[in-house]
Amino acid sequence: MKITVADVEHVARLARLDLTAEEKTLFAGQMDAILGYVEKLKGLNTDEILPTSHAVPMENAFREDRARPAIGVDKALANAPDRVKSFYRVPKVIE
Repeated sequence: MKITVADVEHVARLARLDLTAEEKTLFAGQMDAILGYVEKLKGLNTDEILPTSHAVPMENAFREDRARPAIGVDKALANAPDRVKSFYRVPKVIE
């Protein structure tokens, strides 16, 4: 697939980018090389390859999800700049 300068201009217009003539020529060549590589990859036999979500094995970095006691209203509102009983007071935004 051959990417032309007109294709680059179209994509740049969609992205609201103002490119110089040199950039348009450079990006046309780069985009053409990328799409050429993708075409090469399409020729690979991947029938025996299982789909994965990551290229390398990943482990869950999150802590175990379990119920814990709440911190309480006083601790939750300790740094509130303006407080009324057990609520934050915020400025009115709708008139």
